Amino acid sequence: MNGPNLNLLGRREPGIYGQQSFNDFLPLLRSRYPQVEIDYFQSNSEGALLDRIQQEGFSIDGIVLNAGAYTHTSVALHDCIRAITSPVIEVHISNVHQREEFRHHSMISSVCRGVICGFGLDSYRLAIEALLNHSL
Repeated sequence: MNGPNLNLLGRREPGIYGQQSFNDFLPLLRSRYPQVEIDYFQSNSEGALLDRIQQEGFSIDGIVLNAGAYTHTSVALHDCIRAITSPVIEVHISNVHQREEFRHHSMISSVCRGVICGFGLDSYRLAIEALLNHSL
């Protein structure tokens, strides 16, 4: 699940986020894990992310969430993640700790099972591995 501006991957600040779009990356991820049903959702709207987490968060095995800028601002996402039973792995493409100071604090990390950042799009694969290997 991707938050705001991540629909622009491949075009948005390629020096930070790389040159591959998520739509190009997703088939590669799915082919690597054919035994896993990987559903994808992206929204620039905080409310849409909340609705989707609430809709899915009691019935699926895990959520890989890149909340984008909402990571640093959203108490609503924090509360939503806390309320569901599915484990959530927070991911970031860039190493947020090497970036602007405001990106160093996450409103959602404390309610996520783990955090992976700084490995480019491979952060998503690492999150799936964490979900698979830790029987969450």
